[in-house]
Amino acid sequence: MLITTTLIAALCYIVATALQWRRLSAGNEDQLRLPIRLLGLTGFMLQGYSVYILLHQPGGIDLSFFPVGALIAWGVVGMVLTSSLRQRLDNLFIGVFPLAALTMILAAFVHTGATPKPYSGGLVAHILLSLLAYSLFTIATVQAVLLSRQEVALKQHHTRGLVASLPPLQMMERLLFESLWAGFLLLSAALITGFLFVDDLFAQHLMHKTLLSLTAWVVYAVLLAGRHFLGWRSRTAVRWTLGGFVLLMLAFFGSKLVLELLLKA
Repeated sequence: MLITTTLIAALCYIVATALQWRRLSAGNEDQLRLPIRLLGLTGFMLQGYSVYILLHQPGGIDLSFFPVGALIAWGVVGMVLTSSLRQRLDNLFIGVFPLAALTMILAAFVHTGATPKPYSGGLVAHILLSLLAYSLFTIATVQAVLLSRQEVALKQHHTRGLVASLPPLQMMERLLFESLWAGFLLLSAALITGFLFVDDLFAQHLMHKTLLSLTAWVVYAVLLAGRHFLGWRSRTAVRWTLGGFVLLMLAFFGSKLVLELLLKA
């Protein structure tokens, strides 16, 4: 059942991506919008079921590399689908849907041999807050890349294709900082719950993750303060957003990749 659900969800995402490419090429924002959303929503619901099965194992919750990746991708898809209802963000589907399909397939077919563990309620809250924060920062990073491309295209007077379908530059900046603020608040809550509920936060396998997460928090705090007090925007915001995301990516996946896939710990 898991394999069937995973493959159907991946197929929905792939078809929706192809249709969105066709829609972008045609330059018609209303064309194919409903079937793309329906396919994306179907893939999202099926992926949610698959991720639930992958995470919940007889011995506890499996938070190994690929299931966590699939869970984060699922959260990103849900946020983008929801955000696209009020803003023109449909072109994000082109990047988000294939990523969700890939992470789902890897989680279903590749097993690292990690042992599922039981977790307390406080620790589960810490994990969920961390994953939600990472999902929001993923969206913010994609927005930052699009913002950078949009700014360059406008300076060069190349306003066709993807750039033409994006919201105005000021709105893109506002959306970027809305995502950054929401992610920053969630990351702050995740760090607080980590200090409260994780028994030994600076244990051997958590020390690097904790320090990288704290460094990323500082990077985002500086960026948001710079925006508020100094009016930072465009290229400066993009650079700091990408820097913070790289640190978070290393914190979330770097240690897991080394421990589970390389060291088999």
